[in-house]
Amino acid sequence: MSKDRKEYWRKNLRIMAWLLAVWAFVSYGLGIILVNPLNHIHLGGFPLGFWFAQQGSIYVFVVLILVYCKLMRKLDREYDVDE
Repeated sequence: MSKDRKEYWRKNLRIMAWLLAVWAFVSYGLGIILVNPLNHIHLGGFPLGFWFAQQGSIYVFVVLILVYCKLMRKLDREYDVDE
């Protein structure tokens, strides 16, 4: 592997690691571990902890997919591997 390809892959893995960490925090941290404190806050008539467990993590996941696409488009252009 050339130096540029290794650097490109390393940056790609770093992006994925950060996005997975955000997703894990929202899904497990807010939806499971911190559910009891969050349930004291209501959103649309539902406890916030329940909302994160049922809907919030899905919305965050979709946003993370869009963020990943944007970041990878930028990285592809930087390393001249875009289409």
